[in-house]
Amino acid sequence: MSIKEIQEEIIDEFSMFDDWDERFQYVIDLGKTLPLIDNQYKTEENTIKGCQSKVWLHGEEVDGEVIFTADSDAIITKGIIAILIRVFSNQKAKDILEADTKFIDEIGLKEQLSPTRANGLVSMIKQIKMYALAYDSKN
Repeated sequence: MSIKEIQEEIIDEFSMFDDWDERFQYVIDLGKTLPLIDNQYKTEENTIKGCQSKVWLHGEEVDGEVIFTADSDAIITKGIIAILIRVFSNQKAKDILEADTKFIDEIGLKEQLSPTRANGLVSMIKQIKMYALAYDSKN
């Protein structure tokens, strides 16, 4: 699936819920499905700066696609990074760089987060794009 198709799928999923309590429960549930980062990548180097909680993100290029794994010590944050990984993992670096993140505004996530969590979300996206930039420049 393309990034845009995955984003549309997420927008559809979030529209099924009536209120933010249900949506946050869904975010938490998504966090439980996150493919966990290997312990060897839980390093300071892979920690996302700007997040209130601990978030580790690792990306590697396999067969021309960037594969992300992550983890967090906070359940909501784990769900947020799970959404981002679902969108951006297994995609070409160039496509990640060109993708927008309007879907986050469309599902209303950013406005429901505290300022520090919203900053963390921006930092997660920035780090994903940095990995993509690094792999794109190698090709």
